[in-house]
Parts: sequence; structure tokens; C-alpha cells
Amino acid sequence: MQIEISATARKLQGTGASRRLRLAGRVPGIVYGGGKEAQAIELDHNTIYHQLAREAFHSSILSLVLDGKKEQVLLRDVQNHPYKPLVLHVDFQRVDASQKVHMKVPLHFVNADIAPGVKLSSGIVSHVMTEIEVSCLPGNLPEYIQVDLSSLALGHSIHISDLKLPEGVEAIVHGDDSVVAAIVLPRGAVSEEAASET
Repeated sequence: MQIEISATARKLQGTGASRRLRLAGRVPGIVYGGGKEAQAIELDHNTIYHQLAREAFHSSILSLVLDGKKEQVLLRDVQNHPYKPLVLHVDFQRVDASQKVHMKVPLHFVNADIAPGVKLSSGIVSHVMTEIEVSCLPGNLPEYIQVDLSSLALGHSIHISDLKLPEGVEAIVHGDDSVVAAIVLPRGAVSEEAASET
């Protein structure tokens, strides 16, 4: 799925210019990387605000139409207003199809309801991670990674090394092989069992 966003080059820069843009319903931004000079841009606020609500927007190669020319980019940073529903600034990085990208990709957990630890032992799934960092060529970037919990028993966990990653995608592990999810007893369940024995 290709997500397309439209932008125009931004001529005026500085705090005052950015404030005037925001008052006019526009969002200042920048596109950098790809062996080209950084380009100041502006985007429609409502469009980018609704796009940012989509999970895929944060982990997909985006098609940025800048003054009629298309460029492949990744969303790299978003600055939001502390309490108003306002996007203050966005950063995009140009993508080279032959260069690997590092990106955080969301995890989608499936089959928790049929996991033995949940169904037979009254455990609950503890989601330790909701996303992992991957390295791959732009064309191989997955929108999300599925985590199958169907065989997970109580007290057991799934680690990054257990994940089935798509072809050409590597997980970037910092230090040890981290736990992604585990099935644990709900708080209070152990003490209730102990209380019923006495």
C-alpha cells in the first residue's frame, strides 16, 4: 500500500514565518538525506494530522509529492503541541532504494485467546514490546510484524529471535534477546489460590 502526501516548498523560514503558516492551517516541515540538500516544505495540517493517526504512516515508505515531483521518504520525527491537537513540525528522510533503512515497525499480536496459558491456565498476555527496530531495503519494509501467541503456555515468553520476519528483514537487537510478550498470572490470582487452600 503506497501512502501519498502532498507538500510545497517553503520559502520563508524562522519562528514568525512558521507561526503564520500554522495560523493558515499549514504545517512546516523538512525533507533531508538521499545525497541532496535539505528542503524546507509545508503541508496541509488537517491532511497530515489524520495521516499521523494511521499506524502504517509511521512505518511505511511514503510517496511525497513535492511541487509535482515524487520522492520516496520515511517519516522521521513529529513535533506535536503539548495539549492541543496540533502538529507543529514534521521531518522526512529521503530513501535510496539500494540503501538499507533502520525503522521501528509495530507488532500485531494474534491468537492470544487460544493460547494454552490464557485458555487453560487463566493467564493474561503481558505485551513487553509493541514495536521492534528492523533493518532492510526500503522495498522489503513490512507495515507490521505478526506475533503468533497460539502455542504460548503460562510462564513462557516469546523473544525477538522467535519472531518470523519477512524475507530480507533483520531485527536489530540491542544487547540481549529481549522478551516481546509473556503469559503471566493476573495480580492477585496467586494469593487467591493460596487463600483458598487455607
